[in-house]
Amino acid sequence: MFGFIKGYIDEIAADYVVVDNHGIGWQVFVPGSVLNRGVNIGDEVKLYTYMAVSENAMALYGFFTRDDLSVFKMLLNVSGIGPKGALGVLSALSADDLRFAVLADDAAAISKAPGIGKKTAQKLILELKDKFKLDDAFEKKFDHEQEKAAAAAGGAGAQSAEADAVSALVALGYSGTEALQAVRKVKADGAMDSEEILKAALRFIF
Repeated sequence: MFGFIKGYIDEIAADYVVVDNHGIGWQVFVPGSVLNRGVNIGDEVKLYTYMAVSENAMALYGFFTRDDLSVFKMLLNVSGIGPKGALGVLSALSADDLRFAVLADDAAAISKAPGIGKKTAQKLILELKDKFKLDDAFEKKFDHEQEKAAAAAGGAGAQSAEADAVSALVALGYSGTEALQAVRKVKADGAMDSEEILKAALRFIF
């Protein structure tokens, strides 16, 4: 029903924020990843949303990224997990960490989420494992880390150089996973160009 909501933070609570959008205050339930971003009252935010409708209530859930929203929807398809449970999982684990936990059969990590016991965690792994691929998990994590690094550096130079290095390694015949792992080990800064990153990454492969 709603793709996203954009407005100013009017209120911050333990598990939701109120977003002032043209004079209307929308209560949006959010995971810890939103609250831990250091949002303050008065900040402008854009949250990708999901509206949950039941017989007794309607509730709006919001996320900073489309990826978080996508994983939230996947969690809702797991039998026994509702919106609150799915939000709890994404408060305990990032979308990236959840993907790796599922692929590694790490029920212990998932069961740390509030309201998620070991049996539910095992069911979650069983139902989601076929939906996640290791290469995709590495690629998404790589992209997210580079977005954070670029934002911290105030630009996307390092991000572009590392992406070019990954592409070059794949062109040389290495798998996407191998390329991503090698480039991540370089820990490049904005001063390194793609050729320098590529040469350094090759040392980690050999």
